[in-house]
Amino acid sequence: MYSVLLIVRRLSRTYRLSGKGNRLKSGMTWTTEDSGYEDDLKMEDGAPSMQMRACLAPTFVDHLCELNIDSKASYVRNTSIICTIGPSSASISVLEKMIDTGMNIARLNFSHGSHDYHANTIKNIREAVQNYSTKSGSLVSIGIALDTKGPEIRTGILEDGPNAEIELVKGDTVRITTDKQFAEKCTKKDIFVDYPNITKVTKPGATIFIDDGLISLVVKQTVGNSLACKVENGGMLGSKKGVNLPGIPVDLPAVSEKDRNDLLFGVQQGVDMIFASFIRNGSAVNEIREILGDAGRNILIIAKIENHQGMKNLDEIIEAADGIMVARGDLGIEIPPEKVFLAQKCMIARCNKVGKPVICATQMLESMIKKPRPTRAESSDIANAVLDGADCVMLSGETAKGEYPIECVKVMNNICKEAEAAIWHKQLFSDLASKVVPPIDATHSVAIAAVEASAKALASAILVITTSGRSAHLISKYKPKCPIIAVTRHPQVARQAHLYRGIMPVLFEMEDSELDILVKKAQLPDWLKDIDSRIIYGLALGFHKGFLKGNDQVIVVTGWKKGSGYTNTMRVISVPEKLDDPALGFMH
Repeated sequence: MYSVLLIVRRLSRTYRLSGKGNRLKSGMTWTTEDSGYEDDLKMEDGAPSMQMRACLAPTFVDHLCELNIDSKASYVRNTSIICTIGPSSASISVLEKMIDTGMNIARLNFSHGSHDYHANTIKNIREAVQNYSTKSGSLVSIGIALDTKGPEIRTGILEDGPNAEIELVKGDTVRITTDKQFAEKCTKKDIFVDYPNITKVTKPGATIFIDDGLISLVVKQTVGNSLACKVENGGMLGSKKGVNLPGIPVDLPAVSEKDRNDLLFGVQQGVDMIFASFIRNGSAVNEIREILGDAGRNILIIAKIENHQGMKNLDEIIEAADGIMVARGDLGIEIPPEKVFLAQKCMIARCNKVGKPVICATQMLESMIKKPRPTRAESSDIANAVLDGADCVMLSGETAKGEYPIECVKVMNNICKEAEAAIWHKQLFSDLASKVVPPIDATHSVAIAAVEASAKALASAILVITTSGRSAHLISKYKPKCPIIAVTRHPQVARQAHLYRGIMPVLFEMEDSELDILVKKAQLPDWLKDIDSRIIYGLALGFHKGFLKGNDQVIVVTGWKKGSGYTNTMRVISVPEKLDDPALGFMH
């Protein structure tokens, strides 16, 4: 248990006068909705931070013209970072550094590793979270995601071991086989694949892609349980690489027996979300939900769109799933690579429209597996995913097996903050709000009002008290420029909140005696006393993160009675100079 009173007092001393972070100063000229744009937008210390001049531009062209490379990025990042945990990052010490650098969700790839291996990794993640929470003085929430193998096809393990590589040379002949004696003895002449019917569905002339399309083979003939192929594009091949058969209908089940066992293992381990591979329709999502059962009813299902069929059924998949992943690796093989950006923009926009989280993944910092700095193209790729509206960006091999896992998170963190500042928030909010069809419930109405108020008041944050997380999710749907501090008593709600753009989950755990001290034993009903303490706790964490200071404007969203579904109150408050000052009675 962490003493929030100690945190509040320490932070009010440390941050009250420092004004830490890149914030808009009081000398800045604001604009009215009628004027739309203010040419004299100024700050006391020079150019507006967070691209504020561009943010208020009346047209898209003006917005782009006003982007300024000297404008400081936001102090806090709104886009979540998902990191795949593997040999390079599974130790507790590295995990702690990744949390400190910006990791929000840890992904476990069940295409590799045993249940014992993943159980140990989960244990390490939770221990790292506990250690970091103790060191930082505040509870930290890190989501854990289980990524299923799915109905995919993979090669076997090389005879020299899982970390070895072989070179396939253009023009050479190679045999693709389903003979299990080669499952762990693959060579440059014989490569095992785990799809028994591959010899039945492929014909001479068909193309087989391996390892995200880096290697391609052309089928020459079928010989028993194997395919004689010619290497069209060679390269270095490792173990357990993905195999794609573009344009060929593959008769694999939506959920394999391995997937079923992995899902039940995930329920047992208490994972927060499932990244479901190769989802082709809504029924596949429903099948996974049935397998999770009552014990896993609160686990979120994120559907990975990786083929043409998934794109065709996108709307029904979005409706059935809790979110979508733009899995560009396999998608870029199943559809022409020049069309992947269209699929990315379409998927992100459709998810934004209905308020469901969307993740952009694959090869975002691929070069950093071996090098300490990204390419310019990779930097632009991440930034454009953020500008498209992605809630999360994901690192795969970069953190799982790369040489620079911590540096990858740091680079992605910096790029995301720069890109977030460059979003045309004025038009984005208008577009999203225009899709609302009345009547809507009170919680939804207050969420829209809170986002609009945050823009008009130049609020440093929106603070929401939430039970189920829905209020915070609805606020996130309208993409405010400032962070959303979501205070909740439920650990899983806090961990899952990282899937949504802008939400900074704050897990609130206090004893009644601490509540009484924190609110100076105010003469308030128990429910209001609890609300006050959670608001103060959220503000204290804002100070701790460095983006709140005394006299900042904060939008506070709360409910009128205990429990979920009663959020209907919005207030604009000014943060007091001292968080433990009796003047905190201003909140009621």
